[in-house]
Amino acid sequence: MPNAQAGDDGGTPAGSQPLPPGEPPARDLTTHPLVSRVLETLALHHVRPELRQLPAAARTAKAAAAALGVSAAEIANSLVFAATHDDGALSPLLVLTSGAHRVDTAKVAELAHLASLDRADPAFVLEHTGMVIGGVAPVGHPEHIRTIIDVTLGRYRTVWAAAGHSHTVFATTYDELIRVTGGHPMDVA
Repeated sequence: MPNAQAGDDGGTPAGSQPLPPGEPPARDLTTHPLVSRVLETLALHHVRPELRQLPAAARTAKAAAAALGVSAAEIANSLVFAATHDDGALSPLLVLTSGAHRVDTAKVAELAHLASLDRADPAFVLEHTGMVIGGVAPVGHPEHIRTIIDVTLGRYRTVWAAAGHSHTVFATTYDELIRVTGGHPMDVA
């Protein structure tokens, strides 16, 4: 597995950042099953991201931004929706949106040719991603999920996404998110 090795000094795992001084040591989450799955999926796409372990759970874009010292707009917020198709069939839709704004569900439903789009409940999110809200990554799901990526994320050199656990995030780019997810760019706000 690409980022799970310890550094040469036996300390901080390769690719992750140490906690700020005064923070209690966190357990090494690079070997957590969901984080490992995300890193393995990224490795299949030749991506070895910078992984950061956060001192506290970051269940919102605002919390992740504060922990990283970036703006909420630089957070690729993974939002799962229940998409209803014209024939009544239901499927998950993952929208990677800038943490600076809300998804306009009516607009996205129309642009994605869906009958409707509703926020998914925690059970639906877990069923389709294998992850809980607050740690849903753009990749590493049991099955491929149709993904839409907010064009606003393209304004930033680096964006941060959850890595399968509410205490982990990884650095990526807009173009890389499109490539690794097979996602479709869209104005979602």
